[in-house]
Amino acid sequence: MTARSTSETARDIPEATVARLPVYLRALNTLADDEIRTCSSEDLASAAGVNSAKLRKDLSYLGSYGTRGVGYDVDYLRYQIAREIGVTQDWPVVIVGIGNLGHALANYSGFRSRGFHVVALLDADERRHGEHVAGVLVRPFDDLEAIVAEQGVAIGVIATPAAAAQDVADRMVACGITSVLNFAPTVIAVPDGVDVRKVDLSIELQILAYHEQRKAQL
Repeated sequence: MTARSTSETARDIPEATVARLPVYLRALNTLADDEIRTCSSEDLASAAGVNSAKLRKDLSYLGSYGTRGVGYDVDYLRYQIAREIGVTQDWPVVIVGIGNLGHALANYSGFRSRGFHVVALLDADERRHGEHVAGVLVRPFDDLEAIVAEQGVAIGVIATPAAAAQDVADRMVACGITSVLNFAPTVIAVPDGVDVRKVDLSIELQILAYHEQRKAQL
């Protein structure tokens, strides 16, 4: 997963640290679900899959939330991380492209529990219009501008074929969307001030294939 463009937070937290904060939050949520109230940096680092020195350095950018000899208060730390990355509020999201991948994303229950609310599903295919996916009506792509204005949408998800992705991105940016999650298998160009996260499942699989091939050669 790579970023086309990035912006630093008000605290100038390094981008690599920002990328790990959601991982720490997920680990803390798991600990909380298991009714664990405090944890050491070693335990949290193990749950997040990083070393404890890196975790302590990452958390130092947020402030000092640990207690020597006690560790971290799980609920308090997960609130502080959630606040830092902006998921203590409800972010409206629009998904464009309701094929197989778009359906899967729309049905993903993790969005709501992590601070994101899918307010609209859009597709250019008239045959899709009127469908309901996860309780949300599929509407024409031409409704994008009105939905963004009405719902205050800042985050858009592109799940279209590659050929349509740039046009979709251009429309998103033109109507005020400033963050884009791109699942289309292509690179999109955006102006400065717009953040793009690229998710290419085929590339991730190819990386795994490379490692498997290296293992076989050893």
